Order: sequence, then structure tokens, then C-alpha cells
Amino acid sequence: MSFSLFLKEFVRRMTEITEQIRKEVKEVVYNFFAEECEVEIDEINDQTNIIKDLDGDSLMFLELIEIFKKKYKLGIELKTIGKYTVRHPVETIGELVQMQLLIIEKGNDILLTN
Repeated sequence: MSFSLFLKEFVRRMTEITEQIRKEVKEVVYNFFAEECEVEIDEINDQTNIIKDLDGDSLMFLELIEIFKKKYKLGIELKTIGKYTVRHPVETIGELVQMQLLIIEKGNDILLTN
């Protein structure tokens, strides 16, 4: 593969995270957990612990991943996300929002991030 083809493919896989995308991701995450955990959305903030405060579980996490895969047409594999989360576990809503943004931005290249 030529360098120019490589570069085009690299750029295609990367999504620029705009303020609009940040806002959308946060809104989707907050609404998702409010609905799934049957709490008022104003009870959720970036420091809310998903397991301790909301009784969240890994199935909710997977469902949320699927929502974002469809919304942003992501081709990332679940095993890639699994490997990333083992290295970078999330506990709070804010950490989850940040991880979702990384998944959208980096796709399968997320494992190359620190």
C-alpha cells in the first residue's frame, strides 16, 4: 500500500471530536443511565459512580457501545474495546463519556493510545 493510500485510510478511520459530538455523547450517556437505572437525570453528574451509585452493569456498557457504533457508524470490534477497558477501566460517568469519545475518535486504533 502506498503512503498516500495509507494516509487516506488513516484519516478516514479517525473522527474529529467537535463540541457538538462531545455534547451529544454526554447527553446520550446521561439519558441512557437515567432511563436504564430509573433515576432522574439531574441526579447524574460526571463523578457519579456507575456501579455504586447507579447499580449499573457490564450489559449496560455493551448496550451503550452498540448505540454509539450505530450512531457514528463505527467499525470497532468489541474485543478491541474489551482489551482497552481492561487496561483503562472506567468507574464514573465522566470517565465513560471520555472513553466513548476516544472510541469514536480512534476506532480500532484505540489500543495505540495511552
